[in-house]
Amino acid sequence: MTTTIKNLFKLKSTQVESLQEQVPKTEVKHNEESAEESRKRTYHESGYRDSSRNNGNHTTLIICLDAVYSKFQNEEKELVEKQQKLKESYINEQKNRETEIKALTVSLENKEDLLKIKHDEVEEFQRKNEVLKAEINDLPRNPEKHNVKATRGASTKFWIGFILLIPISLYLFTFYISTSYSAFFRNFDPNSTIIRNVLDAQALSKAWNDGPLEGAFITLIPFVFLGLGFLIHMFGENKSWINYVKLGLLFIVTFIFDAILAYEIESKLYLLNKTFESPDFNLSIAFTKNQFWGIIFAGFIVYIIWGLVFDFVMKEHREKDKIKNEQEIRQKNVLFNLEKINALKKEIEDIKNLIGNIKENMIKAKGRIEELQNIIDGVIIPTKDYKLYASEYVQGWVTFIGEKIAVSKSEKQTMIDSCIETYTTNLEMVGANSENQNSVYLSVL
Repeated sequence: MTTTIKNLFKLKSTQVESLQEQVPKTEVKHNEESAEESRKRTYHESGYRDSSRNNGNHTTLIICLDAVYSKFQNEEKELVEKQQKLKESYINEQKNRETEIKALTVSLENKEDLLKIKHDEVEEFQRKNEVLKAEINDLPRNPEKHNVKATRGASTKFWIGFILLIPISLYLFTFYISTSYSAFFRNFDPNSTIIRNVLDAQALSKAWNDGPLEGAFITLIPFVFLGLGFLIHMFGENKSWINYVKLGLLFIVTFIFDAILAYEIESKLYLLNKTFESPDFNLSIAFTKNQFWGIIFAGFIVYIIWGLVFDFVMKEHREKDKIKNEQEIRQKNVLFNLEKINALKKEIEDIKNLIGNIKENMIKAKGRIEELQNIIDGVIIPTKDYKLYASEYVQGWVTFIGEKIAVSKSEKQTMIDSCIETYTTNLEMVGANSENQNSVYLSVL
């Protein structure tokens, strides 16, 4: 029978035989036994005794094993040093988790401070952009307010001058094309009026009909006067006596050229009305003619007006450019600030994600601390140890069946098999299966 029990439980044969011999009569001195051996013997004896009371009934064994587990649980609870040792790893983990939470809390505070700084930077850049946009709109009206040395209303003055410059330029083109053609190439008609002889509406086409040289000369001569007007503006920009001398020479040259045109035209008009008694046309006669001075002033005075208007337009354009340049500088700063804002917003999103991860880790760590605290506050049941003592209990139970139950061998084997099955079921219920025999079973009492 001993061999059968040994095979069923896979126990050492010497241990089973020793227990079978000790159940009826135990005469071992307690001072010669270790605490563990004494405890194992106690469970074995309890199993033998409970089996004797219940005739080895496996159904009753289920209830008895529950009671054994409760007893084992209470015993483990009373083993303070052992509980402390079992809980040591959980206590250490709890401390590590608490340290982790402190580190996460510091990190969270740093990230939140950094997040606030980034938000403040975004608000600062947005405020700067609002100021810059307001300055862009206000610059044309109040440039001096924004430390820009430009004339107020330069844009309006520029466009007024530019609009006036167009008809004056067209007038000069018409005047110099017509008077130059009349002075150098045209044959006057005695039957035409003075105005028609001086100003010819078809002067440009007639000059090109006369030849390319005549056409090019008449077409390009107005640009000479416009160029002289541009030089007046350029010399007037730099205030120096040399430029003033050059400016005076330009006026004299222009006046002389206009006088030549007037003299040529007036001489042709004089010849139309000349008689045998009339003296030859000369400069003194030209000075007495109203047409002579009219042609000069119709060209020269308008030319001066054109030069002054052109100079005014260029100055206003320069003032307008100052404002425009300042507006462009501010617009570039706005775009730069927008890039900064977008970069900061991306950083803010990254920081928010990190904060979310930190909070999630803190929640997990706090949850784990609560779990660990429940373990520490509860009783840790070493299932490997329980399996050892439960097996001792069942060995005692089965030993009684093998020694004292007077039934046939097959029936006895059936009873033993049922007890073994009950024992295995109990181990599964309390989590002491063979796969996790080194795990612990937690029970909060």
